Amino acid sequence: MSTLDASIQQAVTDGKLLSESAKNIHGLLAKSSSPIDRASIEELAAAGNWAELNNRFFRTLAFGTGGLRGKTIGAVVTKAEQGAPQPLGRPEFACVGTNAMNPYNISRATQGLVHYVKEHFAKHGRAGKPAVCLCHDTRFFSREFAELAAKVITDLGCDAYLFEGPRSTPELSFAVRHVKAQAGINLTASHNPPEYNGYKVYFEDGCQVTEPHASAIIEKVNAVESENFPAVPKAQRGRVIPMGAEIDEAYMARLATLPIDPDLIRRENSLKIVYTPLHGVGGVIIKPMLARLGFQCDAVAEQEIPDGRFPTVKSPNPENAEALSMAIAQADRTGADLVIATDPDDDRMGIAARNAAGEMELLTGNQIGSILAWYRASRFFEKGVLNDSNRSRGVIIKTFVTTDLQKAIAEKFGLRCVETLTGFKYIGEKLGKYEAAIPAQLRADYTALSEETTRRLRLEHSSFYVFGGEESYGYSASDFVRDKDGNSAAVLIAEAAAYAKSQNLTLVGLLDRIFAEFGVFLERGESLTMDGAAGAAQIKKLVESYASNPPAEIDGAKVVEILNFATDTIHDVEGDRIPAEAMLMVTLADRRRVAIRPSGTEPKIKYYMFGAKVPEAGKSFTPAEVAEARASVKSSLARLWENLSADAKTRLG
Repeated sequence: MSTLDASIQQAVTDGKLLSESAKNIHGLLAKSSSPIDRASIEELAAAGNWAELNNRFFRTLAFGTGGLRGKTIGAVVTKAEQGAPQPLGRPEFACVGTNAMNPYNISRATQGLVHYVKEHFAKHGRAGKPAVCLCHDTRFFSREFAELAAKVITDLGCDAYLFEGPRSTPELSFAVRHVKAQAGINLTASHNPPEYNGYKVYFEDGCQVTEPHASAIIEKVNAVESENFPAVPKAQRGRVIPMGAEIDEAYMARLATLPIDPDLIRRENSLKIVYTPLHGVGGVIIKPMLARLGFQCDAVAEQEIPDGRFPTVKSPNPENAEALSMAIAQADRTGADLVIATDPDDDRMGIAARNAAGEMELLTGNQIGSILAWYRASRFFEKGVLNDSNRSRGVIIKTFVTTDLQKAIAEKFGLRCVETLTGFKYIGEKLGKYEAAIPAQLRADYTALSEETTRRLRLEHSSFYVFGGEESYGYSASDFVRDKDGNSAAVLIAEAAAYAKSQNLTLVGLLDRIFAEFGVFLERGESLTMDGAAGAAQIKKLVESYASNPPAEIDGAKVVEILNFATDTIHDVEGDRIPAEAMLMVTLADRRRVAIRPSGTEPKIKYYMFGAKVPEAGKSFTPAEVAEARASVKSSLARLWENLSADAKTRLG
């Protein structure tokens, strides 16, 4: 027995190393050809750093319905991983471990995906080679991972369309459909901390994979045991096809169709915007797109620089106030009206806008989405795009954990409000359903049809997507992208801000006007973070506790309804079955409600709390009543969280 084997066996006996971790360590060493793997494991074992080895090996990074996400830089970086000096001080090699984002897991995932794509392609009798689009953000190792995936794809007999540089998640969704690829891969961990990376998978519809493809791909990936594989004969291999400015231009041409009132933008050209991509990819499209439409837009120069460390922010997340602080300071210096920020892969957008006192105020994802839903619905009716004869075809889509204000807006305009599980793939799946409802002869080569033509077809034969979004700062308003879209969102909110200015309002003032008409709907999101192997066990324990012993009362209010999305049969308003998911929705007698679910991408359990105070039928709130309702609902949600967090501690013991 080797010294390393003996050390591992003793650590298991002493309870310092999980038996599953030991099994995965031995499995990796048996199959790996990388000297970095053995050297890193030996170094951590020699130092007695069993906690780090547990976190790296307690499981094999699970390929879920969206792909992979995990650490690509360990909490402890070994000498072997550090390697030669690299730009920005990153390690030369990715984190070693079966529970990490590294070449081992990138290769396995890509092999499994390609096997499924080739089978699906052959099953449908298509000629030529299947193709996969590849995109990446500015994170550490993203480019290397994208190039590795491209090599696996081509070695296994498919073509790989690879962006020449960092691009956004929504542009990948667009590109998959534009080049008629069979799948897409994006190397990104969205707004996670710098040490993380991820691998998001899309199918030929430009949407993140859903069933039945998701389970079939997972099965293929799980069947792959090694990062190594035999390539097909050279004559059968695919090509790496670069993508660049031509895709950018095709995408921007579609984005230019989003404004409902281009003349308004030209009239209100005094609107000034400050934009920050938070060291990510958003500047590729957003800054030139806003300029093309006629907006005055200045970027935060320091945060335009691509940098996987995200050095100027604590977290590259536009949901967090701190991430917008540099942009807000610049807006105050220049007198700008609006601040726009997007996360590193540019699928989420956060904003700050001036309030009545002239101060910059942050809006939540629910509030931004509600402004956009109201603006697009009301202006489509004003412009005659929607009217009494076709309003039943209009649809607003939101997730179950997104504000009910958007449902109230849809109902007021006579539009359908469809609710989905969290994850834009479910909204994308609905868009695919609406496209398929158009007669086949009319939707032939749908992606090549103009936006005006597809809008007419949807209004005449199917469903017209007015707006969609989720509380976590994701929005869209078109079907040429089947994912949340920070580029579209920037265009949409800039137009809404121009409209507000034409009414002598700010976006904050426009939101208050919406509250006055529909009622004050407020939300509060909280989460409990539990890292590593021990944290995963705690999250599992808490989820099981809620399912087996749900609360009967919270904050003095009786529970009147509990929906367990894991076990109950639930259908949406269109009659489609909602897939099973570990989420509990609790409704209280006073109309407050709470949703509890484990995060699919982070080591967290999330709590979504909702409260509302609405005016009497046929009446509106005065400004004073809006302020009073805001304070009342905010206080009730604070009490709700106090009760929920105390209860969670009790359940964990």
